[in-house]
Amino acid sequence: MDFAAMMPLAGMLGVEIDKAGKDGVAGRLPVRADICTAGHIVHGGAIMAFADCLGAVGAFLTLPQGASGTTTIESKTNFLGAGPEGSVLVGEATPVKIGKRLSVWQTRIRTEAGEEVALVTQTQMVLWPA
Repeated sequence: MDFAAMMPLAGMLGVEIDKAGKDGVAGRLPVRADICTAGHIVHGGAIMAFADCLGAVGAFLTLPQGASGTTTIESKTNFLGAGPEGSVLVGEATPVKIGKRLSVWQTRIRTEAGEEVALVTQTQMVLWPA
Protein backbone atom coordinates (compact mmCIF):
# COMPACT_ATOMS: atom_id res chain seq x y z
CA MET A 1 0.00 0.00 0.00
CA ASP A 2 1.37 3.45 -0.94
CA PHE A 3 0.72 5.34 2.30
CA ALA A 4 2.41 8.53 1.10
CA ALA A 5 -0.04 8.66 -1.83
CA MET A 6 -2.94 8.44 0.64
CA MET A 7 -1.66 11.59 2.40
CA PRO A 8 -1.10 14.44 -0.08
CA LEU A 9 1.01 16.39 2.45
CA ALA A 10 3.37 13.42 2.83
CA GLY A 11 3.81 13.33 -0.94
CA MET A 12 4.48 17.07 -1.12
CA LEU A 13 7.04 16.87 1.69
CA GLY A 14 8.76 13.89 0.07
CA VAL A 15 8.06 11.41 2.91
CA GLU A 16 9.08 7.87 2.01
CA ILE A 17 7.65 4.97 4.05
CA ASP A 18 10.20 2.15 4.36
CA LYS A 19 8.37 -0.13 6.80
CA ALA A 20 4.78 -0.15 7.95
CA GLY A 21 3.24 -2.56 10.43
CA LYS A 22 1.25 -2.75 13.64
CA ASP A 23 4.49 -2.82 15.63
CA GLY A 24 5.92 0.33 14.06
CA VAL A 25 6.44 2.54 11.04
CA ALA A 26 9.75 3.76 9.63
CA GLY A 27 10.36 6.36 6.97
CA ARG A 28 12.66 9.00 5.55
CA LEU A 29 12.42 12.68 4.71
CA PRO A 30 15.06 14.30 2.48
CA VAL A 31 15.75 17.84 3.74
CA ARG A 32 15.30 20.15 0.75
CA ALA A 33 15.75 23.92 0.67
CA ASP A 34 11.99 24.52 0.32
CA ILE A 35 11.25 22.90 3.73
CA CYS A 36 14.06 24.74 5.54
CA THR A 37 14.30 27.90 7.59
CA ALA A 38 16.52 30.81 6.60
CA GLY A 39 19.35 29.06 8.47
CA HIS A 40 19.31 26.09 6.06
CA ILE A 41 17.89 23.68 8.65
CA VAL A 42 14.63 21.80 8.37
CA HIS A 43 11.63 23.77 9.61
CA GLY A 44 10.04 22.53 12.83
CA GLY A 45 6.68 22.27 11.10
CA ALA A 46 8.14 19.88 8.53
CA ILE A 47 9.55 17.74 11.34
CA MET A 48 6.17 17.66 13.06
CA ALA A 49 4.35 16.82 9.82
CA PHE A 50 6.84 14.01 9.10
CA ALA A 51 6.27 12.51 12.55
CA ASP A 52 2.49 12.90 12.20
CA CYS A 53 2.54 11.03 8.89
CA LEU A 54 4.43 8.10 10.41
CA GLY A 55 2.21 7.91 13.49
CA ALA A 56 -0.94 8.21 11.40
CA VAL A 57 0.10 5.23 9.26
CA GLY A 58 0.66 3.19 12.40
CA ALA A 59 -2.67 4.25 13.86
CA PHE A 60 -4.42 3.35 10.61
CA LEU A 61 -2.84 -0.11 10.60
CA THR A 62 -4.00 -0.78 14.16
CA LEU A 63 -7.60 0.38 13.79
CA PRO A 64 -10.13 -1.88 15.52
CA GLN A 65 -12.57 -3.86 13.38
CA GLY A 66 -15.38 -1.59 12.16
CA ALA A 67 -13.52 1.72 12.64
CA SER A 68 -13.64 4.14 9.73
CA GLY A 69 -10.39 6.04 10.22
CA THR A 70 -8.17 7.98 12.56
CA THR A 71 -7.24 11.59 13.26
CA THR A 72 -4.56 13.28 15.35
CA ILE A 73 -5.99 14.97 18.45
CA GLU A 74 -2.74 15.83 20.28
CA SER A 75 0.92 16.09 19.42
CA LYS A 76 3.95 17.15 21.44
CA THR A 77 7.38 17.69 19.96
CA ASN A 78 10.72 17.99 21.71
CA PHE A 79 13.25 19.45 19.31
CA LEU A 80 16.65 17.96 20.11
CA GLY A 81 18.88 19.06 17.24
CA ALA A 82 19.04 20.37 13.70
CA GLY A 83 18.39 18.63 10.40
CA PRO A 84 20.62 20.44 7.93
CA GLU A 85 19.66 21.04 4.33
CA GLY A 86 20.91 18.17 2.18
CA SER A 87 20.60 15.61 4.97
CA VAL A 88 18.00 12.85 5.22
CA LEU A 89 15.86 12.50 8.33
CA VAL A 90 14.98 9.01 9.49
CA GLY A 91 11.87 8.49 11.60
CA GLU A 92 10.66 5.51 13.59
CA ALA A 93 7.16 5.53 15.10
CA THR A 94 6.30 2.93 17.72
CA PRO A 95 3.03 2.33 19.54
CA VAL A 96 2.85 3.29 23.21
CA LYS A 97 -0.78 2.19 23.62
CA ILE A 98 -3.37 0.87 21.22
CA GLY A 99 -6.97 1.06 22.36
CA LYS A 100 -10.50 0.98 21.03
CA ARG A 101 -10.86 4.78 21.09
CA LEU A 102 -7.28 6.08 21.07
CA SER A 103 -3.78 5.09 20.13
CA VAL A 104 -0.60 6.81 21.28
CA TRP A 105 2.55 6.79 19.15
CA GLN A 106 6.07 7.96 19.84
CA THR A 107 8.29 8.95 16.91
CA ARG A 108 12.05 9.38 17.17
CA ILE A 109 13.61 11.42 14.38
CA ARG A 110 17.34 11.41 13.62
CA THR A 111 19.59 12.28 10.73
CA GLU A 112 20.98 9.34 8.74
CA ALA A 113 24.24 10.04 10.59
CA GLY A 114 22.43 9.27 13.87
CA GLU A 115 22.14 12.82 15.25
CA GLU A 116 18.98 13.30 17.35
CA VAL A 117 16.52 15.78 15.81
CA ALA A 118 13.18 15.33 17.60
CA LEU A 119 11.06 13.15 19.83
CA VAL A 120 7.33 13.37 19.11
CA THR A 121 4.42 11.87 21.04
CA GLN A 122 1.01 11.95 19.40
CA THR A 123 -2.46 10.74 20.23
CA GLN A 124 -4.68 9.43 17.46
CA MET A 125 -8.44 9.20 17.93
CA VAL A 126 -10.25 6.27 16.33
CA LEU A 127 -13.14 7.37 14.12
CA TRP A 128 -16.31 5.28 13.99
CA PRO A 129 -19.09 5.38 11.38
CA ALA A 130 -22.11 7.49 12.38
